[in-house]
Amino acid sequence: MKSVYHILAILTSALWGTTFISSKVLLNYGLSPAEIMMLRFVLAYLCLLPFKRGRWLCENWRDEAQMMLLGITGGSAYFLLENTALLYTQASNVGIIIAVTPLLTTLAIHLVSRQESVPRKLYRYSLLSLAGVALVVFNGEFVLRLNPLGDVLTLGAAVMWVIYSIIVLRMQGRYSSLMITRKVFFYGVLTLLPYFAVEPFDLSWDVLSQGVVAGNLLYLGIVASLLCYWTWNVVIDKLGAVRATNYLYVNPIVALFASWVVLDERITALALVGAVLILLGVYLAERRR
Repeated sequence: MKSVYHILAILTSALWGTTFISSKVLLNYGLSPAEIMMLRFVLAYLCLLPFKRGRWLCENWRDEAQMMLLGITGGSAYFLLENTALLYTQASNVGIIIAVTPLLTTLAIHLVSRQESVPRKLYRYSLLSLAGVALVVFNGEFVLRLNPLGDVLTLGAAVMWVIYSIIVLRMQGRYSSLMITRKVFFYGVLTLLPYFAVEPFDLSWDVLSQGVVAGNLLYLGIVASLLCYWTWNVVIDKLGAVRATNYLYVNPIVALFASWVVLDERITALALVGAVLILLGVYLAERRR
């Protein structure tokens, strides 16, 4: 039965690998990264309301505070840090550093949370997949320019997702995955609002009413946010944060081939080798367990 959750983890990671294409299209139409995140989270939250069951608030204020932290780490802070980093450093740097997230999650679970055991050999397989990610991200063009500010912001985004994974692991069993997902969207939107005091939300209806813009926003809001956040929270509950996060290595492979199909970007032999290394690392990690 657990094989269903492994498949669900792969599909969720794969869908997230396609989101950069939709985001790129929306950026080309003049939307800012913050506007994209706000619209996709609001849309996801509104679509979840009809499925609301039970209480609106958590059992106590500590749990409610942790839900808010989920909205920050898995929503507003994560996206703002990652997107702001792109202003200061190369996309390849961001891709490589974000790819460290599964390894950081494994370390954090091992050092901070004692809820899951972490085999030592899992680190080796994570490094194998990480090497594959490097080949995929660079795609045959080895250009790496360090930028302290941009790289630190990217690392901050990776740490946000690690914290998110650990908190979700703690909240599972006490609250449903649906409620956790709804709280993530609510607090993600709420904590993003102060940003628009600095950078006003300036989007015309003429832009939003265009078919391409509306279609991509619906995909990001309903599929990549509502559906994927919910399935990811379910996967963490059933497989644990370490095993679930290990499947995030699949993300850059899908992004690579999606860019080839949709954006007509080239794929080099080294990138294909990288894809094989990623899959090998993920396969060995799961076979061991």
